[in-house]
Amino acid sequence: MTTESQTSHQPTLAALTAQWPGFSQAILDFMRELGLDGLGLECDHAALRVNTSQGADSLRDAFCRQGEIISNNVINGRPILIIALDKPWMLGELAIDCIELPYPGNKSYPVEGWEHIELVLPGGATTTDTLCQQLLARVPTLAPVLAQETEIKVKMSSPQGEHERLANPTIAFKRGNLCIKVHPHGIKTVIASEAK
Repeated sequence: MTTESQTSHQPTLAALTAQWPGFSQAILDFMRELGLDGLGLECDHAALRVNTSQGADSLRDAFCRQGEIISNNVINGRPILIIALDKPWMLGELAIDCIELPYPGNKSYPVEGWEHIELVLPGGATTTDTLCQQLLARVPTLAPVLAQETEIKVKMSSPQGEHERLANPTIAFKRGNLCIKVHPHGIKTVIASEAK
């Protein structure tokens, strides 16, 4: 479902606010389909996709009127801001108190705006293999998805910022323009690890 505001070259906070209910419902439906909805996981942040630095600057300024930047880190060669919100955005029953705003890299996104959420699966996994095992123990029905036997794309990675000392392997489930990522540590814990 692509709306006019999603395809504009410069997404605004007003457009993102208008997109939020549709994005939220689509993400909640995807979580339910994956079997992640009944686990009581924390949703530590929602992430945007922006194609221009000017658009990212504009959103940075807008979100900074609703919170503050708690991390400005270079990950995979581009700045990624984490903005802690004064008042969380609600995704169903989940309170999201951080927004991830990546500056554009070499990739241009067909749809700008909301792109993914990240869920925290506690358990201290330090590798994607361990994280997979922990997730399968909680949601055995994910076996065919993780084996890449369905139309849902699965990507496993261990992204790391310049100053991160905490392993935070990630499993991303993606279909169309929607993505849900699962990792063992919340963004604030990762940021705290950078300061040590």
